[in-house]
Amino acid sequence: MLIHRAYKTELRPNNKQRALLRQHAGCTRFTYNWGLAQKIQTYQQTGKSPTAMELHSQLVQLKQTRFSWMYGVSKCAPQEALRDLDQAFKHFFRRLKTGEKPGFPRYKSRKQGIGSFRLRGTIRVYNDCIQLPRLGVLRLKEKGYLPVEVTWCRVLSATVSEKAGRWFVSVQVEERITVPVNSGSEVGADWGVATLLTVSDGTEFPNPSALSRFTRKLRRAQRSLSRKKNGSKNQVQARLRLQRIHARITNIRRDALHKASSWLARTKSATIIEDLHVEGMLQNQRLAGAIADAGFGEMRRQLVYKTRWYGSRLHIAPRFYPSSKRCSRCGHIKEKLSLSERVYRCECCGLVIARDLNSALNLLWLLVAASWAETLNAWLRREVTALQGAVPVYDAGTKHQPEPSTQIG
Repeated sequence: MLIHRAYKTELRPNNKQRALLRQHAGCTRFTYNWGLAQKIQTYQQTGKSPTAMELHSQLVQLKQTRFSWMYGVSKCAPQEALRDLDQAFKHFFRRLKTGEKPGFPRYKSRKQGIGSFRLRGTIRVYNDCIQLPRLGVLRLKEKGYLPVEVTWCRVLSATVSEKAGRWFVSVQVEERITVPVNSGSEVGADWGVATLLTVSDGTEFPNPSALSRFTRKLRRAQRSLSRKKNGSKNQVQARLRLQRIHARITNIRRDALHKASSWLARTKSATIIEDLHVEGMLQNQRLAGAIADAGFGEMRRQLVYKTRWYGSRLHIAPRFYPSSKRCSRCGHIKEKLSLSERVYRCECCGLVIARDLNSALNLLWLLVAASWAETLNAWLRREVTALQGAVPVYDAGTKHQPEPSTQIG
């Protein structure tokens, strides 16, 4: 199977390379803001928006007179910035068509970080370094991670970004992988706040709760930053300390999500999850922070592509399926179930079970029931087709597997 995959690792640039990286990021930010101003002005006057190629032609003319400093960076940086701006304006027009609240893309500010830039062209990857256009050879902190073999993958682009004073490169490649035969069991997985993921076989992945663990440090760092004089070196250092705490929180959350999603995709042949309305759940002021810290949307995004890589299947249960209120033994559905009840007690059969585990078992029951219904329908279609003699008879075991994002219900 041919896939697009990104490999991200940290760089070890020297002082001269750091200055050049900042220059590329600044040129990208300037080009994006300049192009956005041109697009907004043209749209307000004519109702149309210039394309990235038209803006780039104007920029080439301006580089010879006003923006001569742009010759010091790679030509790919402003080109990719204008392409990203084109994509942002496509979303703006899509919102106009769908009736959503429209709004022009926002300008990029230096206060939000140095930013990033993308390069294309001659990109060579080695074991301990990478060669980028106009930047030369940059050392890597992690050796042997980026794909070096050119026989099984092709480098498409490289995105360089800065976060909390550290520089990273993300190499996007096109590679061909062999999807293995996954012979694992079928499971149901239930999201949670106290427990990040509860699987129907009893496995639990605890929620690291990175945000709540570092809340005190964040408050102290933000208070310290607010007391610094604008433009001073102390303010720069205080802002860097705050950025490092946020980066630490992001890394802890991302590590937990990747471990849970990789385990499900590699060891289970089929997984069914809930279709949560996260945007609506965030309206609860008491749980908004904990729900946002759990990263339900990111977990689902990772499961979608990882199940394809490892030969597994991902199923999405209906949004209003009563997985929490239903008894996994007798099928009785409670009328009300408060969020504080963490133990499910059935009034009909007397079952006492953890609430998250009961929900995961109900999701597994839904997956098994759907599989039996699909097999029965395939068998009936085969028998009817054989009687009619219209088309050749196919074995029910050779039916095409559903896509990873199959909707059940």
